[in-house]
Amino acid sequence: MNTIVSLKNSMMNSFHLAKEEFLKYLDSIRGYSPLTIQSYDDAISMMLRESEISEDMGKIEINLMPFRLKISHLSPKSISLKLSAVRSFVKYLHAQGRKVELRGDESVKVPKSLPKPISHEHVMHALVHAEPMAKLAILLLYTMGLRISELCALKLDDFDDGWSRIHGKGSKERDIPLIAEIGTWIGEYQKSNPSKHYLFEMRGEKLSENSLRYTITKAFASIGLKVTPHQLRHTYATELLNNGARIADVSELLGHESMATTQIYTKLGNALKMDHYRQAHPLCQPREDSV
Repeated sequence: MNTIVSLKNSMMNSFHLAKEEFLKYLDSIRGYSPLTIQSYDDAISMMLRESEISEDMGKIEINLMPFRLKISHLSPKSISLKLSAVRSFVKYLHAQGRKVELRGDESVKVPKSLPKPISHEHVMHALVHAEPMAKLAILLLYTMGLRISELCALKLDDFDDGWSRIHGKGSKERDIPLIAEIGTWIGEYQKSNPSKHYLFEMRGEKLSENSLRYTITKAFASIGLKVTPHQLRHTYATELLNNGARIADVSELLGHESMATTQIYTKLGNALKMDHYRQAHPLCQPREDSV
């Protein structure tokens, strides 16, 4: 019995050490805010405390059902966020070579929330202070609406005559128009960072997503902002739609399989219009003589 207890304690200690390393990764590499990191910490700690965890032949199985019963009183969105934190932690463990299997991991359907774009002024401010690699990466995300994986996969020969060939999800390709200055920016970057195949390259291999993500988040952190590469993609879509672009065109540029996915940005545009209306119309302003 003592041996079993000792093995379980050893396994749990290992999990908690891995959790601390995962939280450091979220902070230093992913650039998550302290509040988000705390929510991940709370969710994972509760999962480790409440779930049934067993090990057999070096493979660890985590039954989430007791954990899910414990959080069943929460809103669907809160449950989904906690499960997402747990899945991210397990994915991190897999990347570290740990054999972990989740049970009771069914998804919870929640309404899609609006994306959070950043202002043009904040992007331009970050560019002033950004290092060459971060500057080019931010400019490409902001002017092309790329996913971070697509940015990493960009090759030098993907750029041609005002267009770029993007290698997207599921091996699907799409062409995105480029603003005139792109060639100049790439040329300047190549002078100090020459590469053979990929635009962002290290020792002949494409730069990892984590390396580029860290470079981008660090540039915004230098001006006191927490901004992810995906927020720049949101900003690209929102700016296009707010300035009259057709939703079908934006959907194609983003590489969405369904136009329904792009609809969320139109909701954001309507929300912004309502805010602007309330700020601008005189009858929406508080009055001293109002009853």
